[in-house]
Amino acid sequence: MRFLAGLFRLLLVLVVLAVVSAGVLGWYVYAQFNAPGPQAHEGTGSVYVLQKGAGLAQTALGLERDWLVSDALVFRLGVMFEGKTGALKAGEYEIPSGASPKEIMDIFVAGKSIVHKLTIAEGLTTAAVLDLVRHDPILVGDLTVTPAEGTLLPETYLFQRGTTRNELVAQMQRDHAKVVDDLWEKRQPGLPFQTKDEAVTLASIVEKETGVAQERPHVAAVFINRLRKGMRLQSDPTIIYGLTKGVPLGRGIRQSELEKATPYNTYVIAGLPPTPIANPGRASIAAVLNPMTTEDLYFVANGTGGHAFAATETEHQANVQRWREIERRHAQQTPPAGKPR
Repeated sequence: MRFLAGLFRLLLVLVVLAVVSAGVLGWYVYAQFNAPGPQAHEGTGSVYVLQKGAGLAQTALGLERDWLVSDALVFRLGVMFEGKTGALKAGEYEIPSGASPKEIMDIFVAGKSIVHKLTIAEGLTTAAVLDLVRHDPILVGDLTVTPAEGTLLPETYLFQRGTTRNELVAQMQRDHAKVVDDLWEKRQPGLPFQTKDEAVTLASIVEKETGVAQERPHVAAVFINRLRKGMRLQSDPTIIYGLTKGVPLGRGIRQSELEKATPYNTYVIAGLPPTPIANPGRASIAAVLNPMTTEDLYFVANGTGGHAFAATETEHQANVQRWREIERRHAQQTPPAGKPR
C-alpha cells in the first residue's frame, strides 16, 4: 500500500509539473508570438513569398531563415494555438518592419498579396501585346496562346505573383469581349456594318488615326460617312499594317506603297480590311458605335497634334495646303543632321 501511495504521489507531482510546464510554455509562446519581430530596429519591411502547398513547418522555417521571426517553433505553435494552421494563403506579402509572428500570421490569413501591374497601351498590335506579356518578369509560365488581332482589351491589368502568362492574356480576351458586347447593345441604329468584328476593325483604324481622345467620335464619323457613300477609307495605318503587320516604317509612306495592292490597303480596297489592324481601346469602340453627327468626309493633321476636318474636297484641299505649309516651315527650322541646334 505504501508503494502504491508513493507511486500515486509521484504521478500527481508529475501531472502538476506537466500542467505547470504547459502553462509556462503556453505563456512563453503567447508572449513571443505577440512580441515584435527581429526587424524592429532595421526600419524597412521585407517581401516574403508563401509558396502554394507549403506546410506550416516549411513556412515557419522559411520565416526564420529570412530573419522575419526569431523562432520557427514559436511561429508554428502560435499558429496552431490560434487554430489557423489551414488558413494561411499562398501569395507574395509585404511584411512590415518589426511585425510580430501573430501579425505575420494575420497577413497570411487575410491573403492580401502584393499586386503587380502590366499596362497595355491602346493601339498596340497583338504581337506587341504578347511581347510585353512574354517579357514581364513577374508572370510565370510559357506563353502558348496566339489570340487574333484586335481581341485584347488595352488596359492596366493587376495580378499577383504566380499568375501565368496565358491566364493574363485570357483575361484580356474576356475583358475585350465584355466591352464589345456591352457597347454593341447601345449602338446607334443604321451603322454601315453588320457585325461586332467589323465594328472592332473600324475602331482599330480610328485608334491608329488619332491620339486625341476627344477626336475619336469625329474621326469615326468621317469613316462611317465614307462607308455609307461607298468611298474608300484611305487610312494610312492600314497601308502600314498590310506591309509590316503594324511595325512602324520609320519613314513616310512611298507612292508605290500607296498603290500597292494588299488586303489591308484602304486606298486600294473598298470597305473595311479583313481584320483589325491593332487592339482598340474602349473609347474607340464606343466612338465607332456612337459616332458624332457630322457631314465631314475628310481630315488632315493640323499641326497641333489633332486634325482639321472638312465636308468637301475643296475645304479639305485648303486644309492640306495649310498642313504642307506647316511641314515646310518645320523643315526650314530643323537643322541638318549632325549640326548643333
